[in-house]
Amino acid sequence: MSLVCAISNELPEHPVISPVSGAVFERRLVEKYIVETGQDPVNGQELTIEQLIDIKTAPVNRPKAPSVTSIPAVLKILQDEWDAVMLHSFTLRQQLQTARQELSHVLYQFDSACRVIGRLTKEVTAAREALATLKPQAGIAQAATPQPAIAAEAGGVALQPSDVCGITDDVIQKLQDKATVLTQERKRRGRSVPEDLITQDNIRAFQTFASHHGLHSASVPGILAIDIHAADTSKILTGGADKTATVFNKDNEQVIASLKGHTKKVTKVVYHPEEDVVMTASPDTTIRVWNVSTCQTTLLLKAHDASVTGLSLHPTGDYLLSSSLDQYWAFSDIRTGRLLTKVGGQGNQPLTAAQFHPDGLIFGTGTEDSQIKIWDLKEQSNVANFPGHSGPISAISFSENGYYLATAAEDSCVKLWDLRKLKNFKTLQLEDNYEVKDLCFDQSGTYLAVAGSDVRIYLCKLWSELKVLNDHTALATGVRFGKNAHYIASTSMDRTLKLYGSL
Repeated sequence: MSLVCAISNELPEHPVISPVSGAVFERRLVEKYIVETGQDPVNGQELTIEQLIDIKTAPVNRPKAPSVTSIPAVLKILQDEWDAVMLHSFTLRQQLQTARQELSHVLYQFDSACRVIGRLTKEVTAAREALATLKPQAGIAQAATPQPAIAAEAGGVALQPSDVCGITDDVIQKLQDKATVLTQERKRRGRSVPEDLITQDNIRAFQTFASHHGLHSASVPGILAIDIHAADTSKILTGGADKTATVFNKDNEQVIASLKGHTKKVTKVVYHPEEDVVMTASPDTTIRVWNVSTCQTTLLLKAHDASVTGLSLHPTGDYLLSSSLDQYWAFSDIRTGRLLTKVGGQGNQPLTAAQFHPDGLIFGTGTEDSQIKIWDLKEQSNVANFPGHSGPISAISFSENGYYLATAAEDSCVKLWDLRKLKNFKTLQLEDNYEVKDLCFDQSGTYLAVAGSDVRIYLCKLWSELKVLNDHTALATGVRFGKNAHYIASTSMDRTLKLYGSL
């Protein structure tokens, strides 16, 4: 059925019907008529656009004009379309070339910006390290008028033997008084085991309950040292091969402080037992004392001319023992920065370890030629030697009961020494090629931890093995007990800090 517009008498493209007259119209024509007159074009009655009814019909294919159907016309149409396609292609190629040039320029700017940012970051880091090294600290400035030795330290000059102040009678008396108190406390503690000390069965049931990977840089492998705050055992101090020491809170799993200033890896760390202060040592020959809350170096000690290999805080909390490959051990005041004494080990051998006895009047050092030497601090003299190891001494640790000394070297064994009889009474022979990197007694002297190829816990007196913890994927470098051995923390060359306890 064909429809014809009542106005134009042609086929409508959009036909509509008027309900007033029933006639068919082209929508655009009838709408114009209604807008002008408001009436139906056929009978003149009132009509609105809204009253029009659309008629759905198949689309009408209008025949092409006769002039288009000729061969020359078809060829011309094809030529015009070809020309349009070529022009469009040329335009697209121009736009593509422009976009490539703009992208290349942007990428060049981005690369330049990254290089500038990297260079500025290095400069800022170097400036901060220099500031931490050179900045005189308020604690030193507020003390008495600086002595030449303090001024030398603040200015970054290595202390020489001529800078030694000497251990005065007042210092000796202070050490003696502290030792007397500690001896009495130790004897009192020795009569009973702490009530909440973890039991042997619980130690045997220990498992890894936390493993932390992000404390140190992932680009440099290894966490090399560990210590725990005695008063708040949730705070753990680690030293890494990335030249940084980190203070970590295990309870909220947050890094409290990142201490940067050493120019080489941090190999020894000590957490002050009562204050939020830490001490770190490095092969860069320096010892740094840090304020954890400000992440700033409060004291820079340069008592050695070679790598610092041992670090131990005196029970008074005021003095620091250090050993070095320069063959000397040093005794320094961390409150004033004075080097009180510096003594060369006998035999001209580099020192590899150092540790205070719990009373603080004697201490032990290990040498590169496998010797254990016991020193009297007041007399600054070597009072006993413990031969028997082979290879450089890697770790020494005094038991809190004051009677035992545990030592390790590169001979795959741990030797126990009786300080009263001055002899080796027990040797814990480990597997061949087992490397011992650290030793630690718990505060009650009940357990001994060994860190190396794995982490092992021994029961003292019986010296029986209670637990082997081998979750690290590389060499374990440090181990410490939490309060009353309720947990154990260890570090490793696999960049992790692992915590063990009863689940």
